[in-house]
Amino acid sequence: MAELSTIARPYAEAAYAAAKQAADLPAWQEALNELAQIVSLPKIQELLANPKLDNDQRVSLLKELVSDSAPEHFDNFINVIVEQERWIALPSIAEQFRVLKNRAEGSATAKIISAFELSESQVQELLSDLQQKFNVTLKPEVSVDPSLIGGVRVEVGDQVLDTSVQAQLTRLRHKLAAD
Repeated sequence: MAELSTIARPYAEAAYAAAKQAADLPAWQEALNELAQIVSLPKIQELLANPKLDNDQRVSLLKELVSDSAPEHFDNFINVIVEQERWIALPSIAEQFRVLKNRAEGSATAKIISAFELSESQVQELLSDLQQKFNVTLKPEVSVDPSLIGGVRVEVGDQVLDTSVQAQLTRLRHKLAAD
């Protein structure tokens, strides 16, 4: 089966085009994120995969679960996703939509993973340095992962800067094993 990102790309582009035409990119992004979270739930996946449900019932289920503030024509998008049985790709569709939106705005998302909680000033200082390096406005998504032991890992698009202690230990282990 093709990768989910490959399957998701045309749907993300179509959703982006519809959102842009409606001049409602934020509402579409929010609705896609919400729908992606909904279909990621195991119970919902089980329901959607149930062969006893027809597509109309699947569409009704998803429309009921998405907030009433979904943008105009979003129902059409849900219909297409269900008809083509692409609901499993919704998290990837939402992610690719966000990338398209950010690219049009001249920005990108910086996923900052730290071993410890970062203060707002630390995040801003890190963002300032990263924006100079990548030459783009960055929107931070900060999370904590104690398994990093120390340091940070930053993902901007497909580029990764990993200065964590865990990464340094891994590199050292590989270097020692090679010698």
